[in-house]
Amino acid sequence: MNLPTVIVTGGAGFIGSAVCRYLVSNQIANVINVDVLTYAANLTSVEPVAHADNYTFVKADICDAEAMQQVFEKYQPDGVMHLAAESHVDRSITGAQKFIETNVLGTSVLLDAALKHWRGLDKEKADTFKFLLVSTDEVYGSLGADGLFEEVTPYDPSSPYSASKAASDHLAIAWHRTYGLPVVISNCSNNYGPYHFPEKLIPLIILNALHHKPLPIYGDGSNVRDWLFVDDHAKALWTILKTGELGEKYNVGGRNERTNLEVVQTVCRLLDDMVDSTPEGGHESLITYVTDRPGHDARYAIDATKLENELGWKAEENFDTGIKATVQWYLENESWWRPILEQKYAGERLGL
Repeated sequence: MNLPTVIVTGGAGFIGSAVCRYLVSNQIANVINVDVLTYAANLTSVEPVAHADNYTFVKADICDAEAMQQVFEKYQPDGVMHLAAESHVDRSITGAQKFIETNVLGTSVLLDAALKHWRGLDKEKADTFKFLLVSTDEVYGSLGADGLFEEVTPYDPSSPYSASKAASDHLAIAWHRTYGLPVVISNCSNNYGPYHFPEKLIPLIILNALHHKPLPIYGDGSNVRDWLFVDDHAKALWTILKTGELGEKYNVGGRNERTNLEVVQTVCRLLDDMVDSTPEGGHESLITYVTDRPGHDARYAIDATKLENELGWKAEENFDTGIKATVQWYLENESWWRPILEQKYAGERLGL
């Protein structure tokens, strides 16, 4: 099959691995997974497709200009899906410099490598090449009780993480406007699903609950997020790469707003029904309220109308179906998460 070749940066991470599994298993593209394998990366997340003919892994750092140039020269991609990023807000609070290096400087290095590659393509190839920068709704800041983030919402980031992602968005648009590089940007809401590193809310709550450990909730648990199932996001990203308008932004959301407390309570109720060992009073008895995160945005909510109407994508999972599938996956895949808890991250609070 004559498949397009796509570089996926950060393909051993949570969202990146979902993209790799989707593109490879469905024979959509030849995937070149470029990942430096930081703490949150896990090659077992791409093990289901690791031996496919249309999958290649390259260990390399997007901050390494020479390495990125070599990747482009060797594999001659038809497109780039740039997901490599430091992504945990709590870690950015106490270690902002790494977020600046990867998310800002790394993006600029990758944009330069892509620009050089694109300029060397013949016209037919150049006309179809596209660079997708995958970003976050956190660049928009905090919403009040009403309204939704739209593509024209002004940027107002609150954390070092969201500020670094806002900077990378601006760089991508600048490379498009200044140099003509065919760029498109996506901004997504909170993702959840299988293979999620357990420092994030949903996997942390699932695994803590399984071990009858406290379930920490920041503040009073009223912070609201829109939740997007990761496999739906992977499909959206391919849609945007293939059919998105150059220089445009597309918000990707699941239309599933929940408070953090509601999310935790839902996981607890599912576990009460799905596991044999339940603490007295049910898993909700483990909920513990802790000091809020500094600069914790009150509410995020995505308006995905542009993506839905113009490109025809729509989330297939609602929160009830997606969260049940997620909990079931963690119950069935201890071999994936157990080594993480024993070797990388044991559930301690970060970002104090």
